[in-house]
Amino acid sequence: MAGGDSGKSPRHRAVIPPARGHVVPSGPPPACRSDVPGGYAAGMGELRRSPLHERHVELGAKTAAFGGWEMPIEYAGRGVLAEHAAVRGAVGIFDVSHLGKARVAGPGAAEFVNTCLTNDLRRVGPGQAQYTLCCDETGGVVDDLIAYYYAADNVFLVPNAANTAEVVRRLAAQAPAGVAVTDLHTEFAVLAVQGPAAPEVLRKLGLPADGAYMSFADAEWKGRPVIVCRSGYTGEAGFELLPRWADAVPLWDELLTVVTGLGGLPCGLGARDTLRTEMGYPLHGQDLSLSISPVQARSGWAVGWDKPAFWGREALLAERAAGPARSLWGLRSNDRGIPRPHMRVSGPDGAELGEVTSGTFSPTLRQGIGLALLDRSVTAGDEVAVDVRGRVSTMTVVRPPFVSASPR
Repeated sequence: MAGGDSGKSPRHRAVIPPARGHVVPSGPPPACRSDVPGGYAAGMGELRRSPLHERHVELGAKTAAFGGWEMPIEYAGRGVLAEHAAVRGAVGIFDVSHLGKARVAGPGAAEFVNTCLTNDLRRVGPGQAQYTLCCDETGGVVDDLIAYYYAADNVFLVPNAANTAEVVRRLAAQAPAGVAVTDLHTEFAVLAVQGPAAPEVLRKLGLPADGAYMSFADAEWKGRPVIVCRSGYTGEAGFELLPRWADAVPLWDELLTVVTGLGGLPCGLGARDTLRTEMGYPLHGQDLSLSISPVQARSGWAVGWDKPAFWGREALLAERAAGPARSLWGLRSNDRGIPRPHMRVSGPDGAELGEVTSGTFSPTLRQGIGLALLDRSVTAGDEVAVDVRGRVSTMTVVRPPFVSASPR
């Protein structure tokens, strides 16, 4: 997303991918994951910073470690609930420059990528982006990411922050002669403009706003190059803009002026997490991981099952044929309980059924929601018990999304 952002877009996650944001979008990776809700690590340590870091400080942002980067979680005087509402009702702007960027170029580059990643690049053409997965030989998910198809010899990738180096390493190790895999992590920033007013924001800046969902274009803003992709990690209409790293600050400044003029807000990764959870979009490191396959996470729609080759193919085909022992479901709280990652889920008889992978308070629904990896015996409509810090909370098993929205 993926993402993301990936992103990285599952966003219609029941059917459509996350374009993180995923972001993904992506979504955030596991490197700095902790038990803090939303996956933010408490320690800052040696962290990388976005080119917009000083702008976030000026806006009073609360920052935290995220995928090896110090990123804004929410802004002073507003908070996650207000930022979430701005995206659902008007428009929000996110700095997701921590997302990775890489290019695979050379004769046969697209064909090579298609033999590695799960989705089928033959389904898209120049100017189209695709949500896909990088798996290992066991079918575990190394990362979920967005592939921008430029041409048969040029594919641009947007992986999750902490997984970028590993994705690049794996591709570079298998690349045929003449195909170069280049890590461009700090060559581009990523700014996500999300919400019903997002197209109006882009038009005011003279950027293309009428492309089809998951299409992209090389554009210019005041003579500066910027990639514009119609994607996001929120479920709303939106775009992900990739300016050069050095051009991020002036573009952010103008975007922020237009966004706030339309009743929108700058938004942090806290709101991004509540927005993507309402849509049921997976987050790598929580809902997808080396131990959670695409089959278990209901991401099989992002697998080109008929392709002759991709990493993890044999293991995933075998798991799909046998049926997964566990599957990802949505949970909707029937009381005041709020599910959080790693909370135990059990049945009416007390038998353990699995655990929560993502969970939050839904600002739209005003109740707790989450995603959980549950035993194959579980089905939609079942009531389960979640251990919320020693107290039993009753929740109903549902199919996401939890709210109705459309990124198209």
